[in-house]
Amino acid sequence: MAIDRVLQNELLTYLSETYPKMTIMGEWIGRNPNVSPNLHYLYEHGLIDGSYSQEIGGTKTFSQAKITSAGLDFLADDGGLTAILGVVTVKLHDDTIRDLIAARIQGSDLPPEEKTGLLHQLRELRGDSIKHLTMKLLDAGAENLPKLIQIIQTSL
Repeated sequence: MAIDRVLQNELLTYLSETYPKMTIMGEWIGRNPNVSPNLHYLYEHGLIDGSYSQEIGGTKTFSQAKITSAGLDFLADDGGLTAILGVVTVKLHDDTIRDLIAARIQGSDLPPEEKTGLLHQLRELRGDSIKHLTMKLLDAGAENLPKLIQIIQTSL
C-alpha cells in the first residue's frame, strides 16, 4: 500500500465538490488499487466518513465516502473554521512577566549591585508600565530576528 498525497488530495477535492452527499467510490477503486487504502487512511484521520464492506482477510473497502468538516478545513488555504475556532489566547499576569524578566536579570552577568537595582525597579513597576516594558522587549526581540531564529533552531 502506498500512501499517496496527490491521490489523497484528489479524493478530498472530489468529495468536497459533492459535499454534503455520500458519494459512491466504486469507479475510483476500480481504477486504482491504492484508492481504498488511502480512503481508509483519510478515514482514520477524520477527514472523510463513509461506509465500507469487510472483505475476506479483514480488508476494508469503502463503498461510499463523504468529506467531513475537518477534511474541508484541511483543504482550505486558511485552515477553515478549525483555525478560527482553535485560536488559543494566552494571558500572562503582571507577576508572571515580572518573574520571567527577574529570572533573566538574576541569570545575567551583571554585577550584583546592578542586578539588585534592576530587580528593585522591576518590582516597583505596575500595570501599564509592565505592559510597556513587555512591548519594548518584544520589539527588541523582533529587531534581532536573525538571532531569534538561530536560538529557535538550536533549541529545537
